[in-house]
Amino acid sequence: MIRAILIDDEADAREGLKLALTKYCPEVAILQVCESPQQGLEAIEKLEPDLVFLDVQMPGMSGFDLLQQIRRINFAVIFVTAFDRYAIKAIKFSALDYLLKPIDVDDLIHAVQKVKEQAPAHRHAAHYQSAFSNSQYTAGKIAKLAVPTHNGIDFFLTDDIIYCQADGSYTTLFLKGKAKQVVCKKLIDFENLLAESGFCRVHHSSLINLKHILKYIKGEGGYVILTDNYHVDISRRKKEEFLQLLDRL
Repeated sequence: MIRAILIDDEADAREGLKLALTKYCPEVAILQVCESPQQGLEAIEKLEPDLVFLDVQMPGMSGFDLLQQIRRINFAVIFVTAFDRYAIKAIKFSALDYLLKPIDVDDLIHAVQKVKEQAPAHRHAAHYQSAFSNSQYTAGKIAKLAVPTHNGIDFFLTDDIIYCQADGSYTTLFLKGKAKQVVCKKLIDFENLLAESGFCRVHHSSLINLKHILKYIKGEGGYVILTDNYHVDISRRKKEEFLQLLDRL
């Protein structure tokens, strides 16, 4: 059995999730249903659950804030949220699971199945810290990017990232001063998170920081010269979108 705690300040959401779990996920034993973050913290400390269903937006203390209070996260977390695109982007980037309100039964069953297949304490605390950090910029513009790694978290000032280049399941970050950093994330992950922070996908393998453009050279697609004299091609398919963004700079 998966021993679970539900934490949500909305009564209807708590009851709906409880009923759905009881009916469709019999492998989940509900230890306690909590109506506030503080009650949730106390329940986690006392009951030591395997899984926590955690509302993201709660008054006084968000779900991310709650996790910040826990010294050792040795349980799985499934975030539950109304549509908040910034929080969702941060959660996805950190490779964490979430459910949208109102909860879809198929999504719930799939999320619980993933928990069953994971090893205990599969998620490193760094993943949650990364999601917390990246969700802080509610205007969508991220000043400091938090990237979870095997050893912890790497932080990058977005203004220092000149461009990102895909390399299979990895991405190379080209930083000011000719520095480079290889990250175990796909380029699409960076594109989804940084699109509103002045970054533009100009090629299937390249995401550039528009602040670092020094010159655009025309051509079939053309190319840009960036800070530190990096040259990045613009694909024909991305050219129009790129030029439109240039006009707004």
